[in-house]
Amino acid sequence: MSLKLSRRQALVGSAALPFAAGFAGSASAGGHAASLPSSRDFQVGEFKVTTLLAGSRAVDGPQNIFGMNVDAEEFAAVSAENFIGTDAAQFFFTPTVVNTGSEVILFDTGLNPAGITNALSSAGYTPADITHVVVTHMHGDHIGGLSGDAGETFTNAAYVTGRKEFDAWSKTDNENFAKKVAPLAEKMTFLEDGQDVRGGITAMEASGHTPGHMTYMLESNGTQLLLMADLANHYVWSLAYPDWEVKFDMDKSAAAASRRKVLGMLAAEKVPTIGYHMPFPGLGFVDTRGDGFHYVPHSYQLMG
Repeated sequence: MSLKLSRRQALVGSAALPFAAGFAGSASAGGHAASLPSSRDFQVGEFKVTTLLAGSRAVDGPQNIFGMNVDAEEFAAVSAENFIGTDAAQFFFTPTVVNTGSEVILFDTGLNPAGITNALSSAGYTPADITHVVVTHMHGDHIGGLSGDAGETFTNAAYVTGRKEFDAWSKTDNENFAKKVAPLAEKMTFLEDGQDVRGGITAMEASGHTPGHMTYMLESNGTQLLLMADLANHYVWSLAYPDWEVKFDMDKSAAAASRRKVLGMLAAEKVPTIGYHMPFPGLGFVDTRGDGFHYVPHSYQLMG
């Protein structure tokens, strides 16, 4: 028997996602329902790690984004097996704060200043508290909160991003990059693969989604956690099926290769990961399943 969920059922079903109960927010406003917390704290050694829900939205027609290289029947079968409707996808936008005790480091900034400012406030921070802003890549939902009509959002912060990523976007006519990132260039430090933001926070290139897309490995007191950014944009339609093509991946074969490499490492070494678009609070583990992978949501393993 085949199962087809309506759009309403799909969105109601998203309430069964980890910690997503009661949510119906607007990403354009950076909004979210009062019943869903806007931040969650985790402990990685001496680092306090906080994920921030800076927005969410439902998007119609998920196969226009995910699984573009598989037929509709396969997409529908995989979705049904995972209790997901095929007429809408729920997107989460989850910047992360790493408080080292001496620095407060924000990874990515959401879609707009209001969304990131509100999410920071829920975690007890203001934009002025941020000492460093790390940009994993230059897509609009990661750089949107850098500035707005009132100017620069994080006036006390230094900025960090990958050299390869910055150079690639600086050669384009992308309006978001020109407006949000280029004006901050003089305040930026540029990293290569394997270099540190600071001790215990290391850049690991995972290109394909964008030319110099970076993930970041946190390590403190023998505990690790990978901030995987947009390596995989959905817990089933991307992470579980790493060879499925994603609309937003600029080099689709390279993105698939990066997913297989990094997800394989996470599964083999049992390292937890935070994904920017995973169901909030975005933290989970990766296991192998057949020729692909399986996302295992965090429950309590890194509670402080």
